[in-house]
Amino acid sequence: MSSRDTTVVKDDVENSDASPDAGRSTASAVQDAAPAVAPPVAPPAFVPKPLPIALLYAFASIAAAVMQGLGTSLISANLQQIAGPMEATQTEASWLVAAYLFPNASLGLFLFKVRTQYGIRNFCEIAIIPYVIISLAHLWVNDLSVAIALRFFAGAAAAPVSSIAILYMLEIFPPEKKLNIGICLALIGLLLATPIAGLVSPSLLDERDLQGLYLLELGLALIVFGLVFLLPLTSPPRAKVIAPLDFVSYALLATSMGCLAVVFTMGRLYWWLEADWLGWLLVVAIVTGVLMTIIELNRKTNLIDVRWITSREIIHFAGVLLVFRMLLTEQSTGAINFFKQLGLFNEQMAGLYWAILIASVISGLVCALVMKPGREGFIHLVALILIAAGCYMDSQSTVLTRPEQMYVSQAMIAFGSGLFLPPAMAVGFAAALKKGLTYVISFIAVFLFTQKVGAFLGSGLFGTFVTWREQYHSSILTSRLLPTDPMVTARIQQYVGAYARSTSDLTQRTIQGTTTFAKAVQQQAYVLAYNDAFYVTFLIAIGAIVMLVCHLAWTHRDRLIPHASASTQA
Repeated sequence: MSSRDTTVVKDDVENSDASPDAGRSTASAVQDAAPAVAPPVAPPAFVPKPLPIALLYAFASIAAAVMQGLGTSLISANLQQIAGPMEATQTEASWLVAAYLFPNASLGLFLFKVRTQYGIRNFCEIAIIPYVIISLAHLWVNDLSVAIALRFFAGAAAAPVSSIAILYMLEIFPPEKKLNIGICLALIGLLLATPIAGLVSPSLLDERDLQGLYLLELGLALIVFGLVFLLPLTSPPRAKVIAPLDFVSYALLATSMGCLAVVFTMGRLYWWLEADWLGWLLVVAIVTGVLMTIIELNRKTNLIDVRWITSREIIHFAGVLLVFRMLLTEQSTGAINFFKQLGLFNEQMAGLYWAILIASVISGLVCALVMKPGREGFIHLVALILIAAGCYMDSQSTVLTRPEQMYVSQAMIAFGSGLFLPPAMAVGFAAALKKGLTYVISFIAVFLFTQKVGAFLGSGLFGTFVTWREQYHSSILTSRLLPTDPMVTARIQQYVGAYARSTSDLTQRTIQGTTTFAKAVQQQAYVLAYNDAFYVTFLIAIGAIVMLVCHLAWTHRDRLIPHASASTQA
């Protein structure tokens, strides 16, 4: 790998919580799908840094990664507590997440060209300033509409921060270690935001209510701001790569991906076929995406190489990444929401968050030790087996299940997700880097689409499936719970008797007891629905394992069947 390759890798890794399967043959297929270009000028040689300075760079990377991830994690983990002070429902408060994702889903693509043309150091020093200003502005906002507008700008300001996190970790490693140890350690920070948000939210909300969450964001932003100006990054030679038509193409792409983010984030809350505006947003996403494709197909210097992206090899690569990203919603959307449905809060799930956090850190370290060229497929197989086993264990849950019963299963899923992302990114970037700038940007487009769109698509589908199965199980349970059944009557009387001290009115006690019984039935239906969702995720993971095993067997058929290679040559 050339030093120029290393530089583009440093420039390039954008946002991500987890990613899917890619192997050695996928990398070679990606390489074969693109024509070669002239090699660019090499950047300055790598200069090792003293250990204290290297540790400071690593701290800057982790701080930036956690900071940008908390932008969505703090909101999604505390929707109930946020909706109250803003006098909004949880559905209305969910617009804070949708507004954040609208610009964040695609901005990283265009920022790659900005870094290439204006330099990494200038890019980092300027990019962190808007995030600090917007974090400060949140301290004076209590109105939902203004908060939604600020979250939109916060999503745009956070897009370059995840890139900064990767750049600072890769800065301390020599070229030959950037695509294994560097990538693995850099991605650890991106996996920590969700468990950290769950751990720190209760104390912050108790001390300062909603302002406590914003103060944490502001404090981290100021720390990263100081580190960025204190620790410079090595800049490769600049190149004029931005063309006027790039702005038009990016505006269309941003509109398309932003509309998809809103549709898949809010669709299950307003329900897909009930709100007309969801359909219109989907139409806008399709139209703007088609217009962008038409423009790019008729350009000599593309923002995105549409023909390369639509090749069979890249579609296969993107499909694998998308499926794996959707599998990971079992943890981010499934398990956490399962316990919230049972009435638990973040402080009661602290042990679960610790298990996820520790497993994520260990997985990154283990991946850095074992990741070498040619091992990607086998690492992904281990990751899929861990995820499948964890999903199956979760599918056996009951109403009495508590977080400590899921420590092992959720740690397995977190460990699997940490194993999967670095090899997939290293394979894809190494393949694109050898072909030139256009193909690197095109790969970023594929990666952002699979990770960003895959995340909220998976969350939307998972939540929709749970809602559908809850309705099914509720209808089955209520049809079997007859008022004439002595056991049903006895249970209702227990609930009625529980309200004897709160009111002397028998009618009110009966109404409250019956309502409590109905909620208990609905809660049981939700548990069965989540079990179904966990089991379906397990089946999808098993299907992915079977396909990956077949793929690996075919790729290494000469080892499995020694005579196969000779007969093929003959």
